Amino acid sequence: MDRLDHLEHLDKHLVDELAQVARETVRDELREQTRKQRRTAMLYAASGAAALYAGAALALAVGLALALGLPDWAAALITAVILGAVAYVLRGAARPGGSRPKAGQGAGAGVAGTAPVAAPPTGPGTPYPPMPPVAPGATGTPEPGTAPAQGGTDPEQPHHRA
Repeated sequence: MDRLDHLEHLDKHLVDELAQVARETVRDELREQTRKQRRTAMLYAASGAAALYAGAALALAVGLALALGLPDWAAALITAVILGAVAYVLRGAARPGGSRPKAGQGAGAGVAGTAPVAAPPTGPGTPYPPMPPVAPGATGTPEPGTAPAQGGTDPEQPHHRA
């Protein structure tokens, strides 16, 4: 019995030592990743600052070119309108769905009154993982070109989302 108590003490010591090594390894790895990400962020910030100055120089060049044939105030006003239009277009492009037509409206609407069936987005950056082709625990593989049955529904019967 005394021998088992000694082995139990060794097991606890080994587990504590392994946990300490794992913590140090994870800490070092996170520190290295943080260092790389900090460097990348600084390079992006420097790139953005350089692009800002390049845009300002381009706006100045447009204003000076317009000032050759127009009064200075008109050249400045036209340059401001151009920059405002570019800002508006970029803002619209940055919105995740602000300028896109909704289902059943505008371009892409199929038969009158019906909306095209769209699959959920997949790939990097989506908030959820892609749907597997076969339900977990199911046997067999789905036929090519057919959607897998979900939630015990009959694949022959159409299903609609509310």
